[in-house]
Amino acid sequence: MKRLTILGATGSVGASTLDLVARNPERFEVVALTAGRDWRRLAELAVAHRARAAVIADEAAYAELKAALTGTGIAVSAGPAALVEAARMEADLVVAAIVGAAGLPPTLAALEAGISVALANKEALVCAGHLMTAAAARSGATLLPIDSEHNAIFQVLESRERVRRIVLTASGGPFRCWSRERMQGVTPAEAVKHPTWSMGAKISVDSATLMNKGLELIEAWHLFGLSPEQLGVLVHPQSLVHGLVEYVDGSVLAQLGPADMRVPIAHALAWPERIATPVERLNLAAIGRLEFEEADRERFPALALAEAALADGLCRPCVLNAANEVAVAAFLEEKIPFLAIADVVGETLAAIRPRRPETLADVDAADAAARSSAQQFVYLNHVSRFAAQHASG
Repeated sequence: MKRLTILGATGSVGASTLDLVARNPERFEVVALTAGRDWRRLAELAVAHRARAAVIADEAAYAELKAALTGTGIAVSAGPAALVEAARMEADLVVAAIVGAAGLPPTLAALEAGISVALANKEALVCAGHLMTAAAARSGATLLPIDSEHNAIFQVLESRERVRRIVLTASGGPFRCWSRERMQGVTPAEAVKHPTWSMGAKISVDSATLMNKGLELIEAWHLFGLSPEQLGVLVHPQSLVHGLVEYVDGSVLAQLGPADMRVPIAHALAWPERIATPVERLNLAAIGRLEFEEADRERFPALALAEAALADGLCRPCVLNAANEVAVAAFLEEKIPFLAIADVVGETLAAIRPRRPETLADVDAADAAARSSAQQFVYLNHVSRFAAQHASG
């Protein structure tokens, strides 16, 4: 029996993870489940999977969660400190699927405690990758990537010393064939309609701008220890080839699979073994052809911004991530147009130049400074846009 703690149990990754757990009751035991605000769903999942503990990040929801689980024997707690304690509970694997900066402290806590982590939280590596990898090295914990692209590389990476290049694939998003002019009028409803994956609004917008692939390059740099020059992106609209590793002898190994997150999650849960999944099998004869093309950094400047932040190092990726979160939220609230997302990120990167973070407090400081600056640029963009519309009207 492998003992699991799932941070972010009510999200899409948490749901896919628990689906696999339910299908393999003889292999997995749930230690703790956490959620952000959805105490009702967390209570249901904790009872259904016989968790020992349930933790809600929103302290205002503690009373409701406590009442819902009274008499079950399940320990209940709330707040950021409780998330960290849940991550430290005795377990064999922590699935880190909390979205945003809130996932950083518990993920780091698990690694420091020597517990292996199946990582789906981008911010953990983008903002504090060297802290995470150093903690894992000190404690002997293993970082197992859940993102389909990084998991693909993990599966086919034989020896870093013999790697020439790693390539992450991108679907290209819903606007792959759109001109910049056409993208000027993109609506949030259009941006969240991903052509192949079912994801949340924020990550869907990141896919539409290609920022998601830029963030994944930064993650890959931390995970696999290669230089930025050895990391690349290739657009692959079918989303069946998830990653490729080119070796010095000319061989290229690729991992293929359906666009279903249960495949990489199953690999991480069972590693170094494998378990069966209910996903649809690939029929390459029926698919017929696989297409690849270069990413267009002029139409999608967010990717170029991420690559520049990676090359610059220090805390630039943290600034990039914070500014992007602010800009995407503003777009989803219809405060700025789609193309302004990259503008806000670029302006913030030019304005904020923090030092290399040595602690989570340093990461928090850089994150806060970047968010404050990005909010100002969102406001200026919004005011400028309103003034232009008023003048034309």
